Amino acid sequence: MSKVTETRIDLLRHGACEGGEIFRGSTDVALSDLGWQQMRNKVAGLGEVHWDHIVSSPLQRCQRFAEELAEQKAAPLTVRSDLREMHFGEWEGLPHAEARQRFPQEWSQFWESPAEASPPNGEAMPDFCQRITSELDAIADGHQGQSVLLVVHGAVIRVMMCHFLGMPMGAMTRINVPYAGLSRFRVYHQEGKAPWVQLGRHS
Repeated sequence: MSKVTETRIDLLRHGACEGGEIFRGSTDVALSDLGWQQMRNKVAGLGEVHWDHIVSSPLQRCQRFAEELAEQKAAPLTVRSDLREMHFGEWEGLPHAEARQRFPQEWSQFWESPAEASPPNGEAMPDFCQRITSELDAIADGHQGQSVLLVVHGAVIRVMMCHFLGMPMGAMTRINVPYAGLSRFRVYHQEGKAPWVQLGRHS
């Protein structure tokens, strides 16, 4: 029987940001003071956790905290461009209520059928899902046997969770991913078989 290799992948969403509840997407806004505190508190609440590697989105609401944490933990940090958040097109920078009011048809389609719909003039959802799942598979394969932390975004984590759990991408809007929320997965690799994934802590 071939050896089974266990990999732990933790997904940490960034905290609250400056500018309130808007569609940020590719807009590079900073964490608010509350957001910094949320992320620091989340990591502190995990206790003496060890990560062999930290991987981050290039957007500052993720990367700046990841840099601070990597220094504290003496862990190597990699920034991967394709882990950036979805580009929300004409919704970028708009409060959620305003986007819903100005684009009622596109809004309904996006939330009812997210796997097929896309924001007006934004990144196509199938392209976004492919970008994120390809990155996730590459990270899981490249860090077999290690413990890895990904500091990323809400929509990115929803797509990753659907992919890891074998759920249809249309289920992503049913998953709650709060600011500084943490999801923990264990990926089991065995030669000749597809990886087997188990969801652990989700908070």
